[in-house]
Amino acid sequence: MIGIGSQTEGLIVVILASRPHPEQGFRTCLGVLRLYRDLGRDRAEAISARAVEIGGLTCKSIAALIANQKAARPATGPGAIMDHANLRGPGYFH
Repeated sequence: MIGIGSQTEGLIVVILASRPHPEQGFRTCLGVLRLYRDLGRDRAEAISARAVEIGGLTCKSIAALIANQKAARPATGPGAIMDHANLRGPGYFH
């Protein structure tokens, strides 16, 4: 992989910030970059975004994301609430 993207940079910053001492995160960051060596840039960016989203800040969790291809699915926003006769709404509870 040539260079890192903004999502991967964000993951590295979050990993370093999550440790009591930033030096403790160096080894994890090196492991993450080693895992990304064989991946394409887009795939690495998707995995980085997913890892930050779920709080998977260890090499083991990132390796699991790579193995299970969980980051391949697009991020979805909150689901739309459908209109249905059985839904009470906010006025029911007041």
